[in-house]
Amino acid sequence: MAMGKPARRLFTGSPAPHEGALIPALQELQEKLRHLPAAGLAEISERLGIPLSRVFGVATFYSQFSLQPRGKHVIRVCLGTACHVRGASQVLEELHRRLAVGEDGLSADGLVSVEPVRCLGACALAPVVVGADGRYFGGMTPAKVGKFLQELRGGKRG
Repeated sequence: MAMGKPARRLFTGSPAPHEGALIPALQELQEKLRHLPAAGLAEISERLGIPLSRVFGVATFYSQFSLQPRGKHVIRVCLGTACHVRGASQVLEELHRRLAVGEDGLSADGLVSVEPVRCLGACALAPVVVGADGRYFGGMTPAKVGKFLQELRGGKRG
């Protein structure tokens, strides 16, 4: 969305002004733009009568939200202790290489985001990657990244 457009066009919902409408409003904006721009957060704050600091706090607390543009498909790589000691950093590097991911975490075509996370709660499967479709892939290695990406593209699990 161009920066010159009025913020009113970012958020189309018209929830009643109350705290319970905040997360659904953020979800709507995130779904529409694949991130939460500052103008959208300010508009939600104004419409719901919630301080901008509270809106920002919720937007940055939950991992489902992003202040930076995300790709249509998000791949998460666990970098928690168990995954880290079993080579998750090398898996992350291989995903970045194969998908031509830039410093912003987006692939060159802008369709895929690769996000490191602190823990996915599947330590016994370390290192773990969660595919864009939500499936967990355990025992991931740099050598398995190619097959992982093929499975995601083809939608099948071996």
